[in-house]
Amino acid sequence: MDKKKALPAKPTAKEIVEFIRVYASALLTAGSQTSRIDRTTTRIAHAYGFNLDLVIFSRHFMFSAYRATSDGTIHERYTAVTSIVAGGFNFQRVTQLNALSWAIEDKKLRLEEAWRRFHAICAEPGISTSLRGFFVSLANAALCGLFNGDAIAIGLVFFAVFACFWLEQWLLRVGLDVKITFFLCAFLSSLLVSTGAIFGFETTQQTALASSVLFLIPGFPLIIATLDFWDGHILMGVSRLIHSATLIVCIALGLALTMSLLGVENL
Repeated sequence: MDKKKALPAKPTAKEIVEFIRVYASALLTAGSQTSRIDRTTTRIAHAYGFNLDLVIFSRHFMFSAYRATSDGTIHERYTAVTSIVAGGFNFQRVTQLNALSWAIEDKKLRLEEAWRRFHAICAEPGISTSLRGFFVSLANAALCGLFNGDAIAIGLVFFAVFACFWLEQWLLRVGLDVKITFFLCAFLSSLLVSTGAIFGFETTQQTALASSVLFLIPGFPLIIATLDFWDGHILMGVSRLIHSATLIVCIALGLALTMSLLGVENL
């Protein structure tokens, strides 16, 4: 008589926490609000028969997975703390990771299959940097034109934003502090668009200056911070709000430095 095929071993608390730790970090890095991270990680833990306690600080996660019996006795608890890694927003990845949590629950995926799908999602390339730089530059140039910037100013804004967008990506890639990066990019972008006024080619310098730094404004973090406040995750909301406000101050300082060098009193 043939022996029955052995059933796959159930994942341990440590294995579940290791998966959720990486999963939650990827979700937060891609731009998810805190409540979604809470819901999806809890859903994954429950799908494998575990309860999950999750604490999110401004720079760290803390996870604790455990099994609990009906009388409240806790078995097989495992706790881990991990750092939050900064990264770029990718809302397509947020959607795919959210769908993965539902697939784990609905299709009862084995942990090995969940890992495989997770790595496949993270391996998908996002929008190319060149394409993003082009559209960001086009949007800033369009705003310059919308507020009555002349043709020279529009062209200079497009060129300055495109150049400083690449500079921003390179500085962040080599590990320069994000606050210094935003200050330098705001200063150089506003300085580049001022060349038209310096040489007498443009007549709408103030509009060009204001439009040249808009690509640096942390709009998405501000939106996510608002959502965190709305959902009651005050700590993360405050953290994100303060971080966004700090970046806005760095942008303002870079722009102010250019204005002081050129003698521009107001925008």
